[in-house]
Amino acid sequence: MTFDNFFSAQSSLLWSAFGIALVMGAVVNKTNFCTMGAVSDLVNIGDTGRFRAWLLAIAVAILGVAILEPMGLVNPGDSFPPYRGGELLWGENLMFGIGMTLASGCGNKCLIRIGGGNIKSIMVMLVIGVIAYFMVTPFPGSDKTLFSLLFYDWIRPLSVNLGASQDLGALFGGESVEKARMVIGGVLGAVLLLFVFKSSDFRGSFDNVLGGLVVGLAIVAAWYATTNVIIDADGEQLSPLEYYEQWDMLAESEEGKPAQGRPLSPQSYTFINPMAQSMGYAGSGFDKTLLTFGVMAFFGVIAGSLLWSILSRSFRFEWFSSPGDFFNHLIGAILMGFGGTLALGCTIGQGITGISTLATGSFLTFVAIVFGSALTMKIQYYKMVYEEEAGFFSALVASLADFHLLPNGLRKLDKV
Repeated sequence: MTFDNFFSAQSSLLWSAFGIALVMGAVVNKTNFCTMGAVSDLVNIGDTGRFRAWLLAIAVAILGVAILEPMGLVNPGDSFPPYRGGELLWGENLMFGIGMTLASGCGNKCLIRIGGGNIKSIMVMLVIGVIAYFMVTPFPGSDKTLFSLLFYDWIRPLSVNLGASQDLGALFGGESVEKARMVIGGVLGAVLLLFVFKSSDFRGSFDNVLGGLVVGLAIVAAWYATTNVIIDADGEQLSPLEYYEQWDMLAESEEGKPAQGRPLSPQSYTFINPMAQSMGYAGSGFDKTLLTFGVMAFFGVIAGSLLWSILSRSFRFEWFSSPGDFFNHLIGAILMGFGGTLALGCTIGQGITGISTLATGSFLTFVAIVFGSALTMKIQYYKMVYEEEAGFFSALVASLADFHLLPNGLRKLDKV
């Protein structure tokens, strides 16, 4: 897709983000594709259907990138955020899984619920957005962010430098990195597909298959759209980011120049940072220079979910059932705001988009999110069953024993 000016190219990028997200939002609402629900079904009732749908989305995304990257049609190596960056962060990854359980869903599910009329999710979204915004944006009149104040001194020492890139192809490919990415991605994607479709129950579930397939294809489509927007600047073929970096030489004026260049990079869907971007966009009085792929994705998912809610007549308002329900959602939103920013994404952003790049950190984040969510669910279940008999520590020990991470002899609560 080649355009003769920056603004046409930018418009194409933004509307592509919105259109793909619109479809994804409608399908996710229709099929009840939910990563937290996937963990809940697996932990509480042993149902693997929605978890396999999540794995199907991962498989499709991995295979899409493995096929298209060698052809030059997607460029995850220069992505925003930099999934393949050499610095591996691992010390903060449990936070998001705990938060999404308390808040009844991940970032994407929060937007889906807003489109369906859930007012609780508006509060969750606002809290996530404000925290994520100030994690990367200095407070007014200051050069300090929430990250620099609360996390920098202890998170950075826990990081591991893996060199130029942390993806599996770079780590194990030697001098044949591109070939290794293609082979590893192809094999891993195929193995996941075999595992997913091994279940006859899953094969018989139209919604689970549709949800996983569409989400995976949406991730690939966004990679493709953001990589292939090209500007013809007097015969020179430039990406939007390259044009931005040469703005003073190529543009006639500063009018319309985006506030930042990084959001013009190749990217796909994630939903924590876009909430922050959307807060900044709204807070600026809807300044067009702050309109990004992430903001359009944010509105696209909500619009798609709203559209399906209206068509299916499932739209209904929902509010907190009790002060305890409000408190749980508030704490969950805070943890997701911090955790999603620190981990460079959510269950979609890292759990599918990041994994599609074969980034080591994305795999670790996926495991940590699932474990953090599952552990929180177990603790909640023990406290519900035993009520006043179960303190937090005894419920934690029993839950860890259930996962075979502590000896059964340490538990004070019988297994439930």
